[in-house]
Amino acid sequence: MSKTRPPYPPEFRAEAVRLARQKGNTMTGVARDLGVSFESLSHWVRQADFDDGRREDGLTTEERTEVAQLRRRVRVLEQEREILKKAAAFFAKEAGATP
Repeated sequence: MSKTRPPYPPEFRAEAVRLARQKGNTMTGVARDLGVSFESLSHWVRQADFDDGRREDGLTTEERTEVAQLRRRVRVLEQEREILKKAAAFFAKEAGATP
């Protein structure tokens, strides 16, 4: 699964969050004015709340990145372990076949 660059740069997202948090602005109105979906803006605001420490019921961007890296590392290690198990079984079989 290949990752693509997000369609909106971080600066745009930060400005959208700032606008959404301003008094007098609604998230629906900001999303409409910026041409983004309400769901995207809502996600950006929620993630910014985690990153800023306003919410504690989720992972920060840094923590999400670390979890993704660790999952990739676990996947590689599991593949390496399977290869080593097959190699050990092959060599054990070969060692048993020679007189």
